[in-house]
Amino acid sequence: MFTAFFMAVAVLGGIFFLQMHHDLSVLRAQEDTNLRRLAEAQSKLEAQQKYLEELRHDPEVVEAVIRRKLGYIRGQEFIFRFEDTRKP
Repeated sequence: MFTAFFMAVAVLGGIFFLQMHHDLSVLRAQEDTNLRRLAEAQSKLEAQQKYLEELRHDPEVVEAVIRRKLGYIRGQEFIFRFEDTRKP
């Protein structure tokens, strides 16, 4: 009787251990994924901070952004726009 009880406890303990081992493996994989995503986000943030500093301190960058995004031109400049006749 004692041996059967001991075997049942050992089997349940083994099942519990295997389940915890599996959960730990899943959590480690999630941690690796999250660390990779964090590193990507940090590098993107650094690039954006560098770009922001350029916008704050470099008037040529500001002018280029305004020209590109808003289509502004200087007084004596001409812009030629051509329609794209190719069909996708």
